[in-house]
Amino acid sequence: MTLMRFDPFRELDRLAEQTLSAGTRAFRSMPMEALRRGDEFKIFIDLPGVVPDDIDLTVERNVVSVRARRAPAHQEGDEVIIDERPYGEFSRQLFLGDNLDPDRLSADTRDGVLELTIPVSEASKPRRVALGSGSTTEDGAGSKTASASASGRATAS
Repeated sequence: MTLMRFDPFRELDRLAEQTLSAGTRAFRSMPMEALRRGDEFKIFIDLPGVVPDDIDLTVERNVVSVRARRAPAHQEGDEVIIDERPYGEFSRQLFLGDNLDPDRLSADTRDGVLELTIPVSEASKPRRVALGSGSTTEDGAGSKTASASASGRATAS
């Protein structure tokens, strides 16, 4: 297999892509998938070729920031034939809703994928509310009044 040094049509495609996607280049270099699995959110960020030591993950309030650095493979003295791989520093911010617990966020990286696990906060999980029984009492004037139970339902007679 040989590598072409110059393909005018491929070069034109590459230049058009760079020009039209200048604002989305960081997004393209860190594609993401987010999903809810039970009581936690899973976020998968593709970071091929990035070693774990070159990933900075910070959480401040409800903002998760991911910074990654990828260095080019070529070294001084190498003759670069084709270089289409993005390298440099890339970053992405995720804004978490109030229903998530950023204090219990965990992260792992495997096979070039950064996996974030963010549990749903305890206060946001659905909980069962016990229904109380309503009771009727008489006030001093002999009229019956309804009393509200813990569930907010009232009974009257």
